[in-house]
Amino acid sequence: MEYTHLGRSGLKVSRLCLGTMNFGPHTEEADSHAIMDAAHEHGINYFDTANRYGGSLGPGATEELLGRWFATGGGRRERTVLATKLYGEMSDWPNDGKLSALNIRRALDASLTRLKTDYVDIYQFHHVDRETPWDEIWQAMETAVAQGKILYAGSSNFAGWHIATAQAEARRRNFTGLVSEQSIYNLLTRDIELEVIPAVQANGLGLIPWSPLHGGVLGGVIRKEREGKRRLEGRSAEVLATQRGAIEAYEDLAAELGHEPGDIGLAWLLHQPAVTAPIIGPRTGEQLDAAVRALGVKLDADALGRLDEIFPGRKTAPEDYAW
Repeated sequence: MEYTHLGRSGLKVSRLCLGTMNFGPHTEEADSHAIMDAAHEHGINYFDTANRYGGSLGPGATEELLGRWFATGGGRRERTVLATKLYGEMSDWPNDGKLSALNIRRALDASLTRLKTDYVDIYQFHHVDRETPWDEIWQAMETAVAQGKILYAGSSNFAGWHIATAQAEARRRNFTGLVSEQSIYNLLTRDIELEVIPAVQANGLGLIPWSPLHGGVLGGVIRKEREGKRRLEGRSAEVLATQRGAIEAYEDLAAELGHEPGDIGLAWLLHQPAVTAPIIGPRTGEQLDAAVRALGVKLDADALGRLDEIFPGRKTAPEDYAW
């Protein structure tokens, strides 16, 4: 396993981040625990969750599942760089969502209880809160750091100017601010190349792409469809309807290079300079093993250029749309 610093921080994380959103609603607890143990065996030390995760089991269920895994001991908590998130409403009662100082305090304490730990390594804003001033947000986070309940702050789904503003306000308070940003980023969805990636790089954040295979569309979906192994529905069907030609070319290129399509999609992200660790969300141990396999895929300049031809990216703004 390769490790790298998370943004400008001194924290070292694995080049893959284990996403846990499937644990509980889609993967039973025993299997989820086995996947997390296997992730440690592979050297993955960076786990991501959120207080809202739990699906049909209800908000908080996934954090509770992780907490029971940590409670089994064996150094599981000590070996894990743990990231969780807040923002989404946890109930229909006022102040039970977003980024007010009150919710930051309550949501953090509730997550710590569910996770059966006394601190979170990275506490992340799941979305930008346009109604709460940064002075209030950072004051609450400073308090949590002083209490030893969190070590670092991160963001998710922020625009470039949100990142710049957050960092400017943190610097004004002599606070570290954000060390990471989670954004959707993959060969099919490259909009963050306009302004988010420049903001991440200029402000010293690590970039953590979510949906690295675009919900499985970049994981060999056409071949699986032909083999009767996958039934297309929802977003996958919509994307394939408009991008079938490009995805066919992509799967053909993967075959030419001698790799699975999913390995190529993950490897492409790992070749992007701003990327720290894509979030993988395996439902099975086999899917975890497949993701780890991508770490060994090396793409030369020709392969990277051909991928850009199939899935054109964006230039940095404003050059993308202006002279």
